[in-house]
Amino acid sequence: MEYVVYILFSVAADRYYVGQTNNIEKRLATHNSGGKKYTSKGRPWILVRTYPCSDRSEAVQLEGRIKKRGIKRYLDEK
Repeated sequence: MEYVVYILFSVAADRYYVGQTNNIEKRLATHNSGGKKYTSKGRPWILVRTYPCSDRSEAVQLEGRIKKRGIKRYLDEK
């Protein structure tokens, strides 16, 4: 099963969010419907970038690296 690390942006909250999933369409819909507490106030969320990963372990590691570096800084470097 292929996983993806994704970066979202909220114009309303002026902030980024990073996560990982194996179903990006469903996860984005969940974020935009208020189904996740952390992202419920930033709706609507816009998908900025995705990074395909071969498995969940790889996705979790990449998500951690992005968070550690800072999402905006990570995007600026790419």
